[in-house]
Order: sequence, then structure tokens, then C-alpha cells
Amino acid sequence: MTALAESVAGAGGVAPETPVRPGRRGAGAWRSVVLVVLGLYFLVPIAASVWFTIRERDGVSLETYGQIPGAEGFAEAFARSLALAGLTVVLALLLMVPTVVLVNLRLPRLRTTVELLTLAPLVLPPIALVVGVRSVLAWAPDHFFGTPLAEVFFALQEPSLPWILVFVYVVLALPFVYRALDAGVRGADLRTLTEAARNLGASWPRVLVSVVLPVLRTSVLNASFLTVALVLGEFTVANILGFETFPTWILRISGSQSQLSVAVSVLSLLITWALLLLISALDRRRGTKETS
Repeated sequence: MTALAESVAGAGGVAPETPVRPGRRGAGAWRSVVLVVLGLYFLVPIAASVWFTIRERDGVSLETYGQIPGAEGFAEAFARSLALAGLTVVLALLLMVPTVVLVNLRLPRLRTTVELLTLAPLVLPPIALVVGVRSVLAWAPDHFFGTPLAEVFFALQEPSLPWILVFVYVVLALPFVYRALDAGVRGADLRTLTEAARNLGASWPRVLVSVVLPVLRTSVLNASFLTVALVLGEFTVANILGFETFPTWILRISGSQSQLSVAVSVLSLLITWALLLLISALDRRRGTKETS
């Protein structure tokens, strides 16, 4: 009986083989099919656009891409959009980095309120927002004519650098910036780091610059990338307010120079991908340093 009990106990100690579910064998194939379909969905239109820009009667030529730098209005429109993107990134980070840190460290009860406020641009259609802004811009200069406030409204609509677009873009970028920064804050032990810095005598501005920003570097890069992509691709607000930016310039030349407009669109897409790959490389490099 003792030997039988030991044999039964020993047999019970051997882990049985994990049964293989019949449905899991085909899961890998289905994933591959889905990835291929999605890849074709994105790559086929891009490939068709590239073929349209390089196709000539006598063969294939890259002459269209060589015309981009010297195209009329390209440099001004692209430089203006880059300036708007840079200003939008700076203002959005100056507004949201202290807000996210303060909410997570000092005012956790306001988290829901801040989330709802940052989600408002997604609920409110951009067309409604820009119509409201346009109405204010049309009404305010006449109402405050002869006062410094009227001059401020005129300065906001300067065609060379329309600051009103910067403020509208900051509002539109709030959901993306907040989500990126909030994910970084939740993944880092900022409370311990900030308390240690404060105990060593650092002021809050010094804590934000020397402690918070290095920890949230990847989140800041992600927020900046999303903001730049939004500004470089935004068309509705700039078109309704009557300012020429990079997207509105592409539309303006599309009637007379269709190949050039498509080539510029492809180039902007490649620039966006390059920024994304750069952020991924920096993030991977940071993770390698932390593990080593």
C-alpha cells in the first residue's frame, strides 16, 4: 500500500502536457492575413501617389521632386507651418506639463475635471470652433477700434505669422498632449523624485526643468510629434480664417500643378514617418541605457 501510495503521489507530481487548442493553430495565419490586408490598405494609395509623381510619357523621372524647393510659395508656406508647429509645441508643453504634474502630485481630485476639459476639442467639431473664432475676429476690431485691444486683434491676424492659428492649434492639440504626458507621469515615480529635489533646495521651476522633463522625455517627444503632425496636416482652420499654410498651399497649386502637389504630399508623409522613427530610436536608445 505504501509503495502504491508513493507511486500515485509521484505520478501526480508530474505536470501533464498542456493541451493545444485547435483554434489557436490558425491564429497566427489570421494575424498575418490581417497585417497584410492593413499593409496593402495603407501602402497601395501611397505607391499609386508615388507612381503618379514619377510617371512621364518617356518613362520614369524624379524631376517633379526636384521642382519642390523652387516652387512658388513653397518655402514661405512650409516655413510658416513649421513656425506655427514650433510655437504650438512650446505653448502646449508650457501649459500642460505643469498642469499634469500638479494634478498628479497635488490635486488628484481634479484629474477627472482636467481630462474632461482636454477632451472637449474632440467633442466640439473644429468647424464650430473656427466659426466662433472667425466671428470674434470680425467683431472685436470694430467694437474696440482705437484702443490697444484692437491692435492686439490685428496683430493676431498678421499673415506672415498668424498667432491666432497658434492658439487654436494649442486647443486642438490638448487631448493628444495630455494623454501622452499623463501616460509618462503614471509610469514614473515623480512623487519621490520631486520630493527629493525639493528637500535638496530646488525650486519648482528647477524641479520641472531638471527632474520632470528628463523623466518625461519620451512623453514630451511623443506629444511634440503629435502636435507637429497635427499642425502640418491641419487645413480647415487655416482655410476658413484665410491664411496660407502648408496644406492650403498644396490645395492652391493642385489645380495647375497636380503632380507637384501630390509630390509635396508624399514628401510631407515621409517627413512625418522620419520623425516617428526618430522618436522610436531615441526611446529605444534610452531603454538600452537604463537596462545597462
